[in-house]
Amino acid sequence: MKNNKSLCNKKAISEAALRRLPFYHHFLKQLECDGVKEISSAQIAKCLGFNTIQVRKDIEITDIKGKPKRGYNLKNLIEHIEKFLGFYIKNEAVLVGAGHLGYALLGYQGFKEYGLDIVAAFDDNSDKVNKVINTKKVMPVAEMENFVKTNKIKIGILTVPAAAAQQLADKMVESGIKAIWNFAPAKINVPEDVIVQHENLASSLAVLSQKLRK
Repeated sequence: MKNNKSLCNKKAISEAALRRLPFYHHFLKQLECDGVKEISSAQIAKCLGFNTIQVRKDIEITDIKGKPKRGYNLKNLIEHIEKFLGFYIKNEAVLVGAGHLGYALLGYQGFKEYGLDIVAAFDDNSDKVNKVINTKKVMPVAEMENFVKTNKIKIGILTVPAAAAQQLADKMVESGIKAIWNFAPAKINVPEDVIVQHENLASSLAVLSQKLRK
């Protein structure tokens, strides 16, 4: 059964708010590069098209204290968001499925900024095994359990076709993975103590297309 528990449980926070915080972070980092020193929740809301009260409540969850009529010290706000989201904590992950999407994720350097380091890749396709992608050697899936247990990896990224998703998710769980970031176009079932975050690209495209037609 899917478990929707957040990786960040310091305070109760909705998934919608949790998704907005990285959006604020990206925006604030841009302002920092432009030399901005202070900003208010109202200014953030106006620039991003959000509700001011919503922004203020989202930011308050990080425990930062602002100044009346002045807002927040920008650098301090960025640090509070990063700490709350766990960007300072290094999380190592393995990726299963070295196809086009897997290849792209292995090559993306931005994950490290958010505390995620993909340390290994696995695939059952003999044409992909032993290839090196962004310094990561692709290994057979049969070697995953030993690698995960030896290196105490807790996060798995699944980028495989729908037909193979559940079987490989089961292998991840058997290996000791406790959180799965699932890019496969299929719902996977896991034990209650395993976290799953589904990323359905087809659903996102359907929403985009529908909005475009309107």
